[in-house]
Amino acid sequence: MYAREEDVLEAAARWRREGRGVALATVIETWGSAPRPVGSHLAIDGEGNFLGSVSGGCVEGAVVAEAAEVIAQGTPRLLEFGVADATAWQVGLSCGGRIAVYVEKVA
Repeated sequence: MYAREEDVLEAAARWRREGRGVALATVIETWGSAPRPVGSHLAIDGEGNFLGSVSGGCVEGAVVAEAAEVIAQGTPRLLEFGVADATAWQVGLSCGGRIAVYVEKVA
């Protein structure tokens, strides 16, 4: 779901104040054709609710799944998706681009 970046960050902060486990995913690098620019955010709570977008398609689902583990373990992750990846077609990056997404727990 696309949302203003401010809304995504506000939602992450609000969810955290409500006592939810929260992770924030941020596009930190793109190469070639990418659906979302550097700086795009996706906020995810411990129940799998999310707001924002880091790519679209199946990449969002993969990032949400990784975020659940980041929330549980507290260890950030750097995820890379792209056409050189064997899973590129599965996650929806058949357009020729690559993205790097940093996922961190919101304290």
